[in-house]
Amino acid sequence: MNRSRVLSTLAKEALIRRMESGERVSVLSKESGVLRKSLYEWAKAYRAFGAAGLNRKRGRKVGWKKGEAARAASAPSSSPDAVADAARPADALIQAKARIAELERLVGRQQADLHFFREALRLWDATMPSDVAPASTRSSKK
Repeated sequence: MNRSRVLSTLAKEALIRRMESGERVSVLSKESGVLRKSLYEWAKAYRAFGAAGLNRKRGRKVGWKKGEAARAASAPSSSPDAVADAARPADALIQAKARIAELERLVGRQQADLHFFREALRLWDATMPSDVAPASTRSSKK
């Protein structure tokens, strides 16, 4: 693979759309000459910052903050992609609902774990006689 290849923002966006439509990442990677890892990173940046996220450089950005990225992504555009940008709020809503469902599942698992450990502690306390010395003592050596 040619690692020094530079793709335009439109080309990256097209690859991401193909990836999100269900095409295999390995096929896209071979076809475009881009590492699979890069495709996943671009998709993550695209979901977080929109098209502005595809031009980000690695490392610390001087003067670049999350709020600026959001404003850059939501700024009105005179490009032909403005029509495609109008569909993004619906995608964002779907992604937000999926994230909420994921977090609700996580909270449910955590509640089940807490219940399990509370019951285990209750049973442990019930089986331990209070008049028996502990099984181990602290060492007097330091």
